[in-house]
Amino acid sequence: MSSYEQNNVFARILRGELPCKKVYEDEFALAFHDINPLAPVHVLVIPKGEYVSNADFAAAAPPELIVGFWRAVAKIAKDLGLDSSGYRLVANHGAQSGQSVFHFHVHIFGGKMMPHDMTKLPGAAAKG
Repeated sequence: MSSYEQNNVFARILRGELPCKKVYEDEFALAFHDINPLAPVHVLVIPKGEYVSNADFAAAAPPELIVGFWRAVAKIAKDLGLDSSGYRLVANHGAQSGQSVFHFHVHIFGGKMMPHDMTKLPGAAAKG
C-alpha cells in the first residue's frame, strides 16, 4: 500500500481547501455526502488524521480516535434515520478493492434495499 498523500481530495476537504456537503463533524471525524451517490443516502466518513487504510488506522491511530471515529459512524447513521431500516458500511482497502482515495474512509449506504452484489448498484461500474 502506498504512503499517505497529503494532497489527496479528502485531506484537502479536511483542511477546508475544497468544499463538501457536510453532514457531521467532531474532533474525530468529518462526514459528507458523496458527490456521485450510489444509493439515496451515500455519506462518506473520514477520520481526522493521515491514515491510508483501515489497516493503517487500526495500527497507528490512538485508541481515543479509533473509538471516537466508530462512534461517529454509528451516530451519523442514526441521525440520518437509517437505524430502523438498515444500512451498509463499506471501507475499501487498496486499489483492487476499488479504493480510489487513499485516505481511510467509510461509506454509509442506505435509503433503499441494498443488493448483495455491490456491482449491481447504479453507477458502480463507472466508480471502479
